[in-house]
Amino acid sequence: MTETGQRVRRRRTARTFWSFVAPMALGVTIFVLTPIVWGLTLSFSSAQTTIRPTRFVGLANYLQILSDPAFRHSLVLVVVFALLIVPGTLALSLCLALLVNATPWGKGIFRTIFFIPTACSYVVASAVWRMSLFNGLPTGLANRVAGWFGQDPVAWIGQLDPPLYWFVLVTVRLWLQVGFYMIIFTAGLQEIPQELYEAARIDRVRNVFQELRYITLPLLRNTTISVAVVCLIGAFQAFDEFYNILGSAGGGAQGNLSLAMPPLVYLYSIAFRGQNYGLGSAGGFVLTIVIVVFTLVQGKLLGLNRGQNN
Repeated sequence: MTETGQRVRRRRTARTFWSFVAPMALGVTIFVLTPIVWGLTLSFSSAQTTIRPTRFVGLANYLQILSDPAFRHSLVLVVVFALLIVPGTLALSLCLALLVNATPWGKGIFRTIFFIPTACSYVVASAVWRMSLFNGLPTGLANRVAGWFGQDPVAWIGQLDPPLYWFVLVTVRLWLQVGFYMIIFTAGLQEIPQELYEAARIDRVRNVFQELRYITLPLLRNTTISVAVVCLIGAFQAFDEFYNILGSAGGGAQGNLSLAMPPLVYLYSIAFRGQNYGLGSAGGFVLTIVIVVFTLVQGKLLGLNRGQNN
């Protein structure tokens, strides 16, 4: 091929490459990078009742949000939520994956059934949990089931002692995401060579729990770490279930949000209800740093480096 032909081929290849990459790069720039840069600019500026930075204030917004007791309380609350969600999701999704993987028939059907809730909107699921399952009325499903055991109807999303609204918040999140992580664990289980289980049976390892301890769990280390990290990030970003279950049905008042207000709901209130976009942006970046720190600590505790070496 002549030099001219090679140049024409390289230009054609470059045009083909950019025709595929340019739309994605443009979308990421407009909808991801630009909002991040703009939000970072607002966090160092005074921006009240406007999304334009009016005056540079340095770290004043960060100091104000960190000194806010309500924001610190929201961080503690979301840590508690993560401590409930992450282990529960890991346990349930792994158990479902083990059961589906062990069934002799209908694996695709069961995977589809358990995965369907993942396609449901958090808003829709929260509305069903609030208005049907845990509506606090005697006709609600939860109170009706409790009535079979002689229990009186309770206000699930308004009960303070004990705080039953935690059960509502945790169950809706588990129902929505367990099926997705089950699929990930199922893929990890299918990557484990069956020869290892056959060799273990020859070595008189016939107990299912021993196979789980010495073969399945060690070889699922990387999958478990990935699921735990993604689940932790999702728990820290909780918004929809808190806002739609504990908030006012009409959207006007706060409702029962004072019972449990995670950081994103609190920052939403500051930025859009109080129209203090600079302070809200600063809180968002503080939350981002908290998520990064917790993610790194979690990866270290779960042996991320050892898992990669293995």
